[in-house]
Amino acid sequence: MTLVLHGYWRSGTSYRTRIALNLKGLAYEQRPVDLRAGDQAGEAFRALNPQGLVPAIEYEGRVLTQSPAILEWLEERWPAPPLLPAGAGARAEVRAMAALVACDIHPLNNLRVLQQIKRQFGADDAAQKVWAGRWISAGFEALERLIERRGDGWAFGAAPTLADCCLVPQVYSARRFDVDLGPYPRIAAVEARAAGHPAFQAAHPDQQPDAA
Repeated sequence: MTLVLHGYWRSGTSYRTRIALNLKGLAYEQRPVDLRAGDQAGEAFRALNPQGLVPAIEYEGRVLTQSPAILEWLEERWPAPPLLPAGAGARAEVRAMAALVACDIHPLNNLRVLQQIKRQFGADDAAQKVWAGRWISAGFEALERLIERRGDGWAFGAAPTLADCCLVPQVYSARRFDVDLGPYPRIAAVEARAAGHPAFQAAHPDQQPDAA
């Protein structure tokens, strides 16, 4: 049965899911959800995901939502190649790095939060960039140190993990918000390595069928 990914080309959560699918070598069909047009609030998509957020994956009659849960499911369902290292301690470290992005950085600079601070506080584009940059930089400061401690070409070790699936899309967002990456050479090195990897290349927003 074909995996069906409902996502948006520039969504960081959709991007990280595409990376994981590609690293696993899985074929999947894409069904774009245009966040700018409000497709996520429509009846058709809400029937799939009542929360109205991307991504959502359909497979074998089941709909899976929330990208961290989807990434863990992919790892359990198709364990090779692994996106978590051997050893419970090492796996916990990778999950913590992924969560630093998924739980602490990304939620504060996603579209619905930026739209809310615009509506509620009148934040223009410049103010939104300052807001997003504040939280991206804080998270990247911690990640830079963690990569220094545990990285070996990738965020953790010598092969891509769930940490890289989450980090690379966040670097893409950081560039959109004009965040200075100069203080984070190890993060920039991971980004450069990913740029030469076919799984990351194919997942890049510019390569998606709905890219604007």
